[in-house]
Amino acid sequence: MSFWRSPYSALWRLLSPLAKAYLRRRARRSPAYLEHWDERFSTRTKPPRHKNALWIHAVSVGETRAALPLVAELRRRWPQLPLLLTQMTPTGRATALDLYPDAEVRYLPYDSREAVQRFLDLYQPRVGILMETEIWPNLIHGCAERDIPLFLANARLSEKSLRGYRRVSGLISPALGCLAGVAAQSTDDAARLSSLGADNVQVCGNTKFDFVPPADKVELGRAFREAAGTRKVVVCGSTREGEEALILDAWAAYGPSDALLVLVPRHPERFGAVAALVAERGFALQRRSEGVAIDRQIRVWLGDSMGELFAYYAMADLAFVGGSLLPLGGQNLIEPASVGVPVLFGPSMFNFAEASRLALAAGAAREVADATALAETCRTLLDDDAGRQAMHEAALAFSRSHQGACARIADYVEERLAAQGVSLRR
Repeated sequence: MSFWRSPYSALWRLLSPLAKAYLRRRARRSPAYLEHWDERFSTRTKPPRHKNALWIHAVSVGETRAALPLVAELRRRWPQLPLLLTQMTPTGRATALDLYPDAEVRYLPYDSREAVQRFLDLYQPRVGILMETEIWPNLIHGCAERDIPLFLANARLSEKSLRGYRRVSGLISPALGCLAGVAAQSTDDAARLSSLGADNVQVCGNTKFDFVPPADKVELGRAFREAAGTRKVVVCGSTREGEEALILDAWAAYGPSDALLVLVPRHPERFGAVAALVAERGFALQRRSEGVAIDRQIRVWLGDSMGELFAYYAMADLAFVGGSLLPLGGQNLIEPASVGVPVLFGPSMFNFAEASRLALAAGAAREVADATALAETCRTLLDDDAGRQAMHEAALAFSRSHQGACARIADYVEERLAAQGVSLRR
């Protein structure tokens, strides 16, 4: 056992009151954080519907969506296994309930040894898959101690995150070494994970390329577009705190006056605050939640709904991907590209470094230095029909050419299980 695991576990016992205080604080803006506390601490949890499930952990909305095609591929191979989905955020949990109606959905407990033990004793999953960068030492060690094969899939690790993990490598490296396997998104991700102590790392690609835009959301996007009239539409999706003010100020000074700006904040608890920012700057505003036709005088439409991001992107002439103007690492640029929308993003895309590099090389995206450059680039591209058409075609080609990760991950999981003498077919 890692020397650092005991003090790490002791720290979690001390942090439990702080975790509860954190949840109460988040609940001031999002009351859902007060729900299902028994799951977060594995206390007084009701019996599971099934044991020996195929267990997928996806921390929030993006990871839960990205898991959808992978889950479909795994269930095609092992249809007899029930499905257990775990998340860490209310929005992720709500997304899982929507996308996986036949699955058992619950929060993953915080990584105290006792909570993890109760969770694993209760559910006894047959095999587990952690999506992207969910490295929880007690959870990983707990699975290894119970001979539960646990994989890290669609795994990514930025250089910034690698530097942080190296500071606690005595804790993280032994945990990574206990995984049954790691399916990395790119060769760079694989190299960083291997340097941190992961064994059996294989490059399989990014499952986000395999996600097919829901037909109902694409159709809804067409309806949104008709409601916008003949104006060009710029959608700023998954924007983060601090970005909307920058975008609105730049839009007022440099943006096209005849275009509709659609703001879709990433976190629903911020919808009201973003509406206030728009009003403070004197923009005519409507909200999606009002459910009325978009008035011709409206300059900003607030996308204050959940689960409709693809619809917003499908209505766009241009899409800006949030989380990238500030040093936050960016959000999923593959979503707008998959519906053929030219993509813009800021200088901070370290969470999607490989995808952004490939999109730029394909001509599907452009990087902007700041909010001013974003507004100016939007104005230029909206006047350039041929340039936008070329980016539209490049976006579709880019998103289609990198598909297939889910089949490769499923093949890899099956191969690693076979190497350990584990069969899920019986």
